[in-house]
Amino acid sequence: MSTDGTSGGAPALIVLHPGDNVAVARIALGAGDGVERPDGTALRITSPIGAGHKVALRPIGRGEAVFKYGQPIGLASVPIEAGAHVHTHNLELAGPMPPRATGEASLPLLPPDAAATFEGYRRADGRVGTRNYIGVIASVNCSATVCKAIAQVFQGPGLPAGVDGVVAITHGSGCGMSADGEGFTLLQRTLRGYAAHPNFAAVLLVGLGCEVNQIEPLIEALPQATRGRLRTLTIQDAGGTREAVEQGQALVRELAEEASLERRSTVPMSALVVGLQCGGSDGYSGISANPALGAAVDLLVRHGGTAILSETPEIHGAEHLLTARAASPEIARRLMERLQWWERYAASHGAQLNNNPSPGNKAGGITTILEKSLGAVAKGGSSSLNEVIEYAEPVRARGLVFMDTPGYDPVSATGQVAGGATLICFTTGRGSTYGCKPAPTLKLATTTALFERMRLDMDFNAGGIVDGTQTVAQAGEALFALIRESASGRRTLSEEHGLGDNEFVPWQLGAVM
Repeated sequence: MSTDGTSGGAPALIVLHPGDNVAVARIALGAGDGVERPDGTALRITSPIGAGHKVALRPIGRGEAVFKYGQPIGLASVPIEAGAHVHTHNLELAGPMPPRATGEASLPLLPPDAAATFEGYRRADGRVGTRNYIGVIASVNCSATVCKAIAQVFQGPGLPAGVDGVVAITHGSGCGMSADGEGFTLLQRTLRGYAAHPNFAAVLLVGLGCEVNQIEPLIEALPQATRGRLRTLTIQDAGGTREAVEQGQALVRELAEEASLERRSTVPMSALVVGLQCGGSDGYSGISANPALGAAVDLLVRHGGTAILSETPEIHGAEHLLTARAASPEIARRLMERLQWWERYAASHGAQLNNNPSPGNKAGGITTILEKSLGAVAKGGSSSLNEVIEYAEPVRARGLVFMDTPGYDPVSATGQVAGGATLICFTTGRGSTYGCKPAPTLKLATTTALFERMRLDMDFNAGGIVDGTQTVAQAGEALFALIRESASGRRTLSEEHGLGDNEFVPWQLGAVM
């Protein structure tokens, strides 16, 4: 670090709001280093501070609120001197928080003739896919191995041109459960969402035959346009596993020939549905990758598209930023209802939402759930919140939509895809390697160091924001362009590596009997 407190021409400290009493270290700082505050005064670092971690800009008294993003993220558990490291040893969630600022105004939609387009697959039900897969979906865990065996033969050469692959969608449930319980309803809703997904040109549903989750009732609720591209098979009716695999492979070959006739065409961005995820977050997530994604989401929404924000436990403490932008009081009320459900659910299992940050989050500089949530909500940009839906429910509203999901990324993303997400944007600071089929996944790195270290996994570098070489708006525009290209067929790195076959993880609730 240079003596003027800068790193490569950029200030050593990142101050996110004029009212903050902490800053984020752009680089690792050592005890005794001299840096410069935003007002130009000198600040002496009193203890080692890792990159992405917080440093006190001024003395903070015990019990005083610590502010980041212009919002309280906790209270000082002991007196904190200026230049000190602010983290789990001196920051806690205890007592009432001071009033919190609300969100910004939304941006207007662009006129239709100015809206962007992409190249997608129009399906019979009117929706548009970004990929052209064949799905082999298990109704129950008992048929999972058969589904994988059916799909396995198509992993190499042999599929007609234009078909992206055959994906086995398997899970650990489907029986040993009540047919009228909440868990059964969630599973059926999730499986129906995948069976009807526009990234599947066609789907083969495979059951054992005697399970609770019977195939016929599962598909009866689907529209006729969707049922027309489904085929079904049960192992018991086929005569056994070997026979079911042979029959299933023959059916998939027929479906693949039909799918090969599908062609991309120019469609408006209003047909694109993007799921928003963050995983392995660090102290830079709320500074670079999440705001960049939020800027891209604002562009997507202005062009008529849809984005799904989720991970309900990880908006805890930042919900006011969303309710302030809700399109109606009813939408705000439904969001608060879901948060209250999570508080009761966590308490019933002896947990608290305040305990959310993971060891990796903390190692990366995140201390409290309030801090994590404020950064996570930035993925939603500044657009109006137009709807709140439950897990795996079909997304019908356009613009920014909130889907109630757990914070666990594979479970959350599974719900988003079931709801209709045809592409996922996944921000990460620690280095998540998540992939998803049938929805392509873009991984967005928070720092240039992460992007360079994991170049074969990271699709987009938001680190220019941290480096001072790119604004949030510029990063958002670049990401929006990449989203359009990926929706039009450009392969993501997870697709290049063949990732995403094992990430179908439905949310399981209720008794297993």
